[in-house]
Amino acid sequence: MRQMPADPATRPPAADRFRPPTPLVIGLVGGIAAGKSAVATAFAARGLHRIDADEQARAAALEPAVCAELAATFGEGVLRDGRPDRAALAKLVFADTGARQRLEAILHPRIRARILAELDAARAAGHSVLLDAPLLLEGGLVACCDRVVFVDAPLALRQARAQDRGWDDGELARREAAQLPLDQKRARASAVIDNGRDLAHVTAQVDALLQRWSTPSP
Repeated sequence: MRQMPADPATRPPAADRFRPPTPLVIGLVGGIAAGKSAVATAFAARGLHRIDADEQARAAALEPAVCAELAATFGEGVLRDGRPDRAALAKLVFADTGARQRLEAILHPRIRARILAELDAARAAGHSVLLDAPLLLEGGLVACCDRVVFVDAPLALRQARAQDRGWDDGELARREAAQLPLDQKRARASAVIDNGRDLAHVTAQVDALLQRWSTPSP
């Protein structure tokens, strides 16, 4: 689903908007509960078109054909009122690698197609893009990116954020085990943003990066 244009009253001043010589695609990676959404919002506030893979995943999961395939694969218990029960699916797939792989086989091609369609439309319109996709590296979407930003936060803070989501003590570790190790994500990044403090600290780092990337290479 494409985001509606921002209300003019909430847009940053024109001088603050990101205007690189050539539009860029910036991918976002990081640990679970590192606060990537806050960082993505800071980028979007500078005029980048944000593509939210989670939003596209929710839209893909609601397709009637997908709901039917989920029920046929995992049983009617993964649906509630005819729609995917995200909590039931998460409990199932993060405890069973085979189930996770079957779910990915159903959803990932559809999510990828939606993301690429939105990315193509944004590029055609001349927009720089912030690609917020949890499996950016694992799913190969990193190939679409000109830059990759790793969002860092202390483990204790990430665990506290996970608890705020209602997760049990081991849920963060179980979910993170299904992704690339953090050191590999960091190694693939063009830059690192520290999200262990407040929003002003995040915004300052985003602005510094965009200032650097808006300057033509010598």
